[in-house]
Amino acid sequence: MNIDLNTMSHKDLEKLLIDVKAAIKTAQVRDRREALKAAEKAAAEYGFSLDELAGAAGSKKAGKAKRPSTPKYANPADASQTWTGKGRQPKWYVEALESGKTPADLEI
Repeated sequence: MNIDLNTMSHKDLEKLLIDVKAAIKTAQVRDRREALKAAEKAAAEYGFSLDELAGAAGSKKAGKAKRPSTPKYANPADASQTWTGKGRQPKWYVEALESGKTPADLEI
């Protein structure tokens, strides 16, 4: 198929563009369907369903909503400042330890 785009009118080029975009979408749907069939066949050869493998591919928590951690420590000077004990230590926590407090003193 050889199309001379230089001789086409603006209207014809716009129509061609719309047709090409529709053809691309159709091809993507077809390719996705074929890829899914191939993946299901490969999984079946090992005795699994594709759903089983997709669940195993993620973490053990796949599909579960992540809950925020519960605060474990609070700033004695400002109880609204809390820390879960995970990640980087907040400045107020480090300063409290440097001033002689123990982690147990800062627990909620």
